[in-house]
Amino acid sequence: MFVSGGFDLRVEPWIPVRLLAGESVWVGLCELFRRAHEIEDLEVPVPPAAAGLLRVLAPIAARIAAADDDRLDDPDVAEDIDDWFDLRERVLKVGRFDPRAVDAYFGREDLGRRFDLFHPERPFLQDPRLRTECVDPKGAPNPSGVNKLVMGRPTGVNGAVLFGHFTDTTPMPVPAAEAAWHLISQLYYGPSGQCTPRRITAERVGSSDAAPLRKSVSYFPWGPDLFTTLVLAVPSPQAEADWEAQDACPWEGDLNTPLEPLPPITWPGRMLTGRFRHAALLVPSEDGRTVTDAYLTWSTHEPPQKVRDPYQILDRRKDGDFQPREADGARALWRDLDSLLLKDSRQDARRPPSLEHLPGWLLPRLRVRAYGFDQDGQQKDSVWFRATSPQILQWQEENDAEMAYYVKRCHAAAERAGDRLDFAARMAWKIATDAGVDLSPKARIKLDARRPGPWTSAALTRYWPAAEKEFWHLTDAGLATDRVDKPFVDAALAALDDAIGQANRADIRVARARHRARSLILALLQTPSAD
Repeated sequence: MFVSGGFDLRVEPWIPVRLLAGESVWVGLCELFRRAHEIEDLEVPVPPAAAGLLRVLAPIAARIAAADDDRLDDPDVAEDIDDWFDLRERVLKVGRFDPRAVDAYFGREDLGRRFDLFHPERPFLQDPRLRTECVDPKGAPNPSGVNKLVMGRPTGVNGAVLFGHFTDTTPMPVPAAEAAWHLISQLYYGPSGQCTPRRITAERVGSSDAAPLRKSVSYFPWGPDLFTTLVLAVPSPQAEADWEAQDACPWEGDLNTPLEPLPPITWPGRMLTGRFRHAALLVPSEDGRTVTDAYLTWSTHEPPQKVRDPYQILDRRKDGDFQPREADGARALWRDLDSLLLKDSRQDARRPPSLEHLPGWLLPRLRVRAYGFDQDGQQKDSVWFRATSPQILQWQEENDAEMAYYVKRCHAAAERAGDRLDFAARMAWKIATDAGVDLSPKARIKLDARRPGPWTSAALTRYWPAAEKEFWHLTDAGLATDRVDKPFVDAALAALDDAIGQANRADIRVARARHRARSLILALLQTPSAD
């Protein structure tokens, strides 16, 4: 079908997936869409790449998915949201992407070789101008290095090692398929601050803004097959999009001019793929099978466009505004479930738009997939994660309000016990190690936040996995009970005892500290909960 050459992402196997039959295979874009109804899951091992890839696949799905000659990206259908939801319903019931529509999109003459990772003029999601714009003061090429491309590899002298051991003096080439993952990761999660300078005018500028998804977590409705997942990933039409401008993804339109105003946000392409703050260019090996170097720099310094990301929870700040929920590598997915089940108007968190207006007949089969990257706003990357819930979307407030609020009660009870355990463990360590502490019942003990002691971390590390087990036990089969505090209190008491250790309890001060801490936790059972 297509002329081979370079590294054509349409046909080269670069996306690992698991079929419904259980087999793991690698596919290109064309095969992925043709066989989406046969694919159970994506198996991309780099979660930030998977989160970005889904944002790349969703607008393509909108271009391809159709029923009765109406496409999901048709702005005329989108004028009436009920018509659009009706079309999505009909598309879902078709059960697969039409192979002819897949071939028609990827065979479009205007796209040419724009899915080629190494095309000399329009490489996929890259800017070929960096060859001449990222130069040193003498005009020689000034690439960033392949280690800068790969998420998790160290760069410079003090770079942290997340996965593998690599140095700038002995960089290892990256297979082309993996380079595509990390290219996507950088565009969606790249850092702010100093970067490879780019000279467009007489001035060489070497600073970039944070990528649009930096330090965030994304939530997707996850269907029984990839076809369902991709159709549900297409964002519903949003009011803040520009409906007069022509929608285009980066591989569909012209290269942006870095020093000019950004094009308007349009639906669905630019909403999902048009907000990058970085520019990249991969340097392939002679045979085009690996990447040996890369340029990473800024793409614009214009103010970022304001648009609601369809896959993020928004949390209310103290000033009343909302911001995307930040990824936390120590926070399990179940602790976010009430924000995914309850309506926006009932809480200080706003549910991702992707989880709104889901087809009722599909709810019992849908899970939630979360992809997160725990980072700071600049250069530090801590940990990335992927998590998948059971089929809990049938408990959304619109469908089962009683169960949605019961989930909230269970979560609130778990958080209360966790917070009390945190405080009690700090208190216990202070009593056990500070001989000057007044142990009289009414005395106030002052804690030093900088010296929590080792028991706090140890106790919480034990508590949260145990709390998760209790949470799923309490919500098993959708059965609600009247009292939800005791299982979490018991888990907190056990975690505290494990952290203190049996051997230490013979010490009189440790025994007193343990008794005081356990009393603080047990007090939760006498205090009426706020839920």
